[in-house]
Order: sequence, then C-alpha cells, then structure tokens
Amino acid sequence: MIAAMPRRIWLTGASSGIGAALAEELLEAGAQVALSARSREPLEALAQRYPGRVLVVPGDLGDALQVREIGKRIAQAWGALDSVILNAGTCEYIEVQQFDSALIERVLSTNLLAAGYCIEAALPLLRAGNRPHLVGVASSVTYLALPRAGAYGASKAALRYLLQSLRIDLAAEGIDVTLVSPGFVDTPLTARNDFAMPMRWSARKAARHIHQRLPRRDLEIAFPIPFIFGLKLLSWLPDRLQLAIAKRLARTGNAP
Repeated sequence: MIAAMPRRIWLTGASSGIGAALAEELLEAGAQVALSARSREPLEALAQRYPGRVLVVPGDLGDALQVREIGKRIAQAWGALDSVILNAGTCEYIEVQQFDSALIERVLSTNLLAAGYCIEAALPLLRAGNRPHLVGVASSVTYLALPRAGAYGASKAALRYLLQSLRIDLAAEGIDVTLVSPGFVDTPLTARNDFAMPMRWSARKAARHIHQRLPRRDLEIAFPIPFIFGLKLLSWLPDRLQLAIAKRLARTGNAP
C-alpha cells in the first residue's frame, strides 16, 4: 500500500500567535509547511525542530515583489501547494478625535492587499496540488460594527467578501475556500488591547480547533460559538438599537 503524500501547506503570519501554534499543529500531523512572516528567527527555530519538513520563506507580504519571490521559492521546492492558510494580519484602532487615514491604509495593506498578493502567487500552485484548499483568517468583528474597529473591521469585511466571491469563482476548479472567524484570542497583538475580551481563547486552543476542522472543509470556522452567536444575535437587531448598544460600549471604552 502506497503511503499518502504529506500535504504541502503555505502558512502566513507564522511567527507568533495563532500562526505559530497552527504551524506546530500542522507539522505534528505530518504536513510539509512553508512558513512566512517578517521575522525569520521563529521560522528557523521551527525548521530546526522539524528537519526536512519546513520551508522558510520570510518576507514582507505587503510587498508584491517579495510575495512573488516567495511563490517562486515554493514552486522550485515543491512544484505545487495543497493548502494555503492566509493568517497574517494586524490591528490598529481609530481614535476619532485624531482621525488618521494613514492608519486605515496600513491596516488595509496588511489585512487585504497582502492577502491578494498571496492569493495571486498561490493559485497557480494550488491548481497543481492535491484537493486544493484556500483558507483565510477573517474575524468575528465583521458580524457587527463596533467602536474604534473601523479600519480593522473594514479590512476583514473586505477579506471576507473577497474569499466568499472567490469561493464561487474557484468552485469549478475544485478549489475549496474556508473562512476562519475567531473571537478574542491571546496573541501578542491582542495583548495591546485596553479593554475586556470576553470568552478569550489561548492561541494553542484556537490553533487546535482550526486544525481539527480544516479537513471538513467547512465554509466557515467561527469560534467560540457562544460569542459568535451573541454577535450575530446583536447584528439582527434594528440598526438604531445596535447603535444605542454600541454607543454604550464606546462610552465605557470597551471597544473590541
């Protein structure tokens, strides 16, 4: 009996948080993983722990030329990809008293444009892969407008729409598309938050949950369920009632 080939996966944002934990889950399960992040050192550390299984492809994913070079390196090493997990992202909050359009540009560049560059590089490799799967990490914030989250929420809502549209367009080619919509997760990024984060998960728990669900190829992996249900319930309320609730959050400083 011929053993199944390990899946070839490109994971972005792999140096910390959910990405670093998910990289370990994938590697422990036997996958070959190409790891991208701005910081090379954490990726090299994983390569040393899992010799022969890690392809270190660091770079600034907001730079289209660097992303194309990463795609070329993956193509030279493996010739194809079976999965791409677009996890890289950032978050900055708008302080409306000092509204800064450059903040919106930074967040959109990292959360949306960089994803587009990665998809451009990945699609030819996915088309040559085995049961190809495109996965993008959006956010539960896209279910409901919340204080100070305008730039982050807009970028993740745009990513959601992009992936949902691509899901339709890629279906004929057999490329499945999954959205991941986490609630609050303990990461270096959320450690900077200055408000309460209800139902928070550890990065390890979030990564394990995502990894367990990926083989099912769900349209969306959203968690934790009670938190997601609460946001969706609020989103179904009349707009003026949503506004009244959000204004109370803004007054108390509990913006997500």
